[in-house]
Amino acid sequence: MATEVQPLDRKVIEILSGISTATLTTVLLKKGLRNVWMRGTRPLKPGQPRLVGRAFTLRFVPAREDLATPASWSNPISTRSAIEAMPEGAIVIADAMGVTDAGIFGDILCARMAKKKVAALVTDGVVRDGAGVIGTGLPVWCQGAAAPPSVAGLTFINWQEPVGCGGVAVFPNDVVVVDDDGAVLIPQALLDEVVEQAAEQEAQESWIMSEVEGGASLPGLYPPNAENKARYEASRKTKG
Repeated sequence: MATEVQPLDRKVIEILSGISTATLTTVLLKKGLRNVWMRGTRPLKPGQPRLVGRAFTLRFVPAREDLATPASWSNPISTRSAIEAMPEGAIVIADAMGVTDAGIFGDILCARMAKKKVAALVTDGVVRDGAGVIGTGLPVWCQGAAAPPSVAGLTFINWQEPVGCGGVAVFPNDVVVVDDDGAVLIPQALLDEVVEQAAEQEAQESWIMSEVEGGASLPGLYPPNAENKARYEASRKTKG
């Protein structure tokens, strides 16, 4: 049975929307997680907003001629059926195994996703009808565009099960943040502590940047030594 997508707290979305994926990778690295950035996930269109959402997963495997056919698009288990199961606000993570010569979705499928208010599509593969996909308004992170349809290189298997996207293990209901630097995974079990630590990391780095812009040198500042930590804490209290 497919895993249902759990609603994501609005406060979590608000906080993470202000945190860069670069900062998140640093916070996760400090917690021992090095493999959280999904390789090949680049914005299809420049200027897409930073987005936060629960992962809704799609799984493809290599094309097999008896299964990967245009007729398969009408099967009960198909990309069409998966789209109808996508909830508002989800970030769809499609495991395309890095295949770049078959587009997983085109403009019509992305238009339906946009109509359902899906937050974004992220894949380590490519889309087709690139200009048309951009025209739907659905934010997409991928490796680009290719003309052939998905069945030319991929077989769709299922949705809402663990997948690998860009070399990262993604489980349904993990949290994904995307921005200009790509897509980063936050494991569901670590969400609360990552949100807390990421907000603090972002605040500290903003203070460090202001110090650098004021002419300060990096040793002892980035990362801050005890003296600079004390100065940073004092500045926080002043602002508070």
